[in-house]
Amino acid sequence: MKVKGTRANKVNVITLGCSKNVVDSEVLMGQLRANQFDVTHEAATSDANIVIINTCGFIDNAKQESIDTILRYADEKEAGRLEKLYVTGCLSQRYKSDLEVEIPQVDAYFGTLELPQLLKTLEADYKHELVGERLITTPSHYAYFKIAEGCNRPCSFCAIPLMRGKHVDRPMEDLVREAKRLASMGTKELILIAQDLTYYGLQAYGERKLADLLRNLSDVNGIDWIRLQYAYPSQFPLDALDVMAERSNICKYLDMPLQHISDNMLKTMRRGISKRRTIELVDTMRQRVPGIALRTTLIAGHPGETERDFDELYDFVERTRFDRLGIFTYSHEDNTHAYSLADDVPAELKQERADQIMELQQGISMELNEQKVGQTYKVLFDRKESGYFVGRTEFDSPEVDNEVLVAATPDTHVRLGDFAPVLIHDASDFDLYGTLVR
Repeated sequence: MKVKGTRANKVNVITLGCSKNVVDSEVLMGQLRANQFDVTHEAATSDANIVIINTCGFIDNAKQESIDTILRYADEKEAGRLEKLYVTGCLSQRYKSDLEVEIPQVDAYFGTLELPQLLKTLEADYKHELVGERLITTPSHYAYFKIAEGCNRPCSFCAIPLMRGKHVDRPMEDLVREAKRLASMGTKELILIAQDLTYYGLQAYGERKLADLLRNLSDVNGIDWIRLQYAYPSQFPLDALDVMAERSNICKYLDMPLQHISDNMLKTMRRGISKRRTIELVDTMRQRVPGIALRTTLIAGHPGETERDFDELYDFVERTRFDRLGIFTYSHEDNTHAYSLADDVPAELKQERADQIMELQQGISMELNEQKVGQTYKVLFDRKESGYFVGRTEFDSPEVDNEVLVAATPDTHVRLGDFAPVLIHDASDFDLYGTLVR
């Protein structure tokens, strides 16, 4: 059936999954715009005649969301409301041959590194001069900033290397150029992301260069905050901590997924670090960067996790008192090293263990937030919602961490994307409430 009432070359890009996928979609959209396509991102209502879905294939829930989204737009195409449907990203990279059989309504599937081929299918040119340029889909005052692609780590549970390939650094000069461009467009916060930030430099320069990169980005005029996400604990480059302590525009914040703490689990997970070294690293971070906010992510129910292992993990969380913490239940992913192991922790026990950790963390978060009452913080305001201006301190990343809420009264004057001092007067487990300091 021929689609009626659509505009030629109008594309709606749908992004699923993590912030790294967000950057990939932004790069894709920048290329499409340069090829005179009319581009929208996740438009709820759209007259686009082409949809491109950037999928996630990390764990079961993410894969299911991607499949459901593909099927929804496949139905749109069959109903005649869409001319072309393309799928790219991690799920497509990992299961392309299966998807081509199961959902043949999709016109073509592309992997994570096949942007030029996708553009060619759309009769568009891949413009090399646009490398580092993209259409930002986040609020303009912050941007995710991908410094590398892929991962060389052998973690037992992780399918990322299957979907993203080996670690490849982006050249430092390209990153500085992109940071300057973003700053000129009004971006104030760079959120550095990669599968493994701390590996940066080894592939391109033969040594870890995260500290050097941080210094160079810190020198870019207009960048007020630089935030680090997805650091790996094994062989952490400690000189990066010195730069964090020295430079006022590098947030005292680090997202470092630890996954577990018992030596039994760390060995089974192939994490390349011991319990003792992990505890020493956390202590070193807090000593060298006083006041640093540490966020971590854990896994409950990995194959072989015993009650003793879980008790060690629980005790570690209780003692360490992370500022931010998330936990996943283990997902048995085909073609990973752990897939050869028996998935021997029942699903209900995985969830029970995860719930116990989150209940513990909820109490810790409440106590830490209560300690902030009466203090004044520099807050970057992201949005207005439900009668509040909503922002963050340097100790919080967007979407996953604490937020600061300031009541939107007639005499409260806040510009979104601006910084303002806020006096905290109340706290909940995951939010702070404050008033502007005049």
